[in-house]
Amino acid sequence: MTGNAAPRTDRSVTSGILLVVGAMTLVPVMDGIAKHLSADFHVFQVVWARYFFHLIILLPIILWRYGAAGFLPQRPVAQILRGGLLLGSTVFFFAAIAVMPLTDALALVFVSPLIVTALSPWLLAERVGIRRWSAVLVGFVGVLIIIRPGIGVFQVGSLLALAAGCIFACYLIATRKLAGSAPPLVTLAYTAVIGALVMSIAMIWYWQPPSLADWLAMTAMGAVAATGHFLLIKAFELAPASTLAPFTYWEILSMTAIGYFWFGDFPHSLTWLGIAIVIASGIYISYRESRLARRGSA
Repeated sequence: MTGNAAPRTDRSVTSGILLVVGAMTLVPVMDGIAKHLSADFHVFQVVWARYFFHLIILLPIILWRYGAAGFLPQRPVAQILRGGLLLGSTVFFFAAIAVMPLTDALALVFVSPLIVTALSPWLLAERVGIRRWSAVLVGFVGVLIIIRPGIGVFQVGSLLALAAGCIFACYLIATRKLAGSAPPLVTLAYTAVIGALVMSIAMIWYWQPPSLADWLAMTAMGAVAATGHFLLIKAFELAPASTLAPFTYWEILSMTAIGYFWFGDFPHSLTWLGIAIVIASGIYISYRESRLARRGSA
């Protein structure tokens, strides 16, 4: 009995890693479609399509698995706040990629783990030691290298991407606070409902009739979003978050490939240096958190 448990655990961790890599390969496809659509549509309509078709695809699965009661979570106000934060982050990120390369924008969004760590003492009542504070400071140096203020590279898109990263950090904190209050798939559907409802109201002022090709692209964007986030949920069910966290940075490579082959964009060498610093800081913070968690459970 004991001899069979470890291999199953190893297979679960491997499966979780493969699912994260798959999700981080798919999600940039959604962002690429969003950037493509932003050439012809207002960012609000692109965000609407992302959430609306995500919800349409996810809704039957939720109803089949949990029934209508699944949409009545234990903490609805907190769920609405969490959904609003993700919506805000999406709006700012889609606005950013409309005016700047995909990889540059994503690299700035990856500031979110650093901000979560910086805010943890106040919002999560977690102690942050000197090592993690040092990693946060080094990570912000990487951010400055990416945006390079004062030497002609800084642009409004950088501000939009940083805003997306800051709001996403708040979303991650809200997610931690909501952990265990509802099944992950239901929580994901709740965020889709919030996004679809709010952006549907915005369509009163910003709607522009899509062509058949545009409808197909919008549907594909929602399908990719739903599939990618579903893979992430399954991955975190199979393996610890601290193990999977470094593999989420695969998204940088996927995004770079899409930016290069679809839009002809490739990050500057200094941008790669900044990306490397931000990623290294994030991985170190994840490593320290996992070590502290193991000590706490020992």
